[in-house]
Amino acid sequence: MAAHAHTSAAVGLVLVAAVTAGCSGSGAHSGSGSTTSSSTASSARVGNGQNNPAPAPTESNPPGDIPDNQVYVAYRPTGGSFTGFTVKAPEGWARTEQGGSTVFTDKLNTVRITVVPASIAPTVDSVTKTVVPKLRSQTPKFAAPKVSEVSRHAGRVVRLTYQGDSAKDPVTGKVVRDAFERYAFYKSGHEVDLTLSGPVNADNVDPWRIISDSFAWR
Repeated sequence: MAAHAHTSAAVGLVLVAAVTAGCSGSGAHSGSGSTTSSSTASSARVGNGQNNPAPAPTESNPPGDIPDNQVYVAYRPTGGSFTGFTVKAPEGWARTEQGGSTVFTDKLNTVRITVVPASIAPTVDSVTKTVVPKLRSQTPKFAAPKVSEVSRHAGRVVRLTYQGDSAKDPVTGKVVRDAFERYAFYKSGHEVDLTLSGPVNADNVDPWRIISDSFAWR
């Protein structure tokens, strides 16, 4: 009897140890699962950008676009063959004298004012036959010329629109495809050619209209 009781007690101790070990293993597995879930949630939060800095804002104006808040100032020539006119130019643009023309530039845009003697007023036909061939020989990849008569505040004026490549940038070596608007104003033997240019993808319809509408004889 004593031997049987001793054997039973030993078996009982083995069973208790096994149950205890099982419970301990179950608890450790549960803790590992909890840690993995927490790491996954943390990774998800980082992936969603909650802990990342905000991206840089996108440039609102494409290259060549003149800002809507651009200020314009009156240009009145004080020298040259003829000074009897005024026209608005964008404030802050660089001004240079180039071969008898006054030129205002800023980045990719240009306003060119040229005074030439003329015995008669330019017409759609005369611009088509004389000016277009000349520009074709001077402008790289000259294309899409269109001549028409339009109305501006100064009166009826001949407008020539066309496209061409800009000169190569001396720093970057890049060439820009430009769109041109050329207005030929005429009065009493004096012709003033106003040429506006900028990248073909720029939306400068309003600025070019402001400048061409501002031309006035004085």
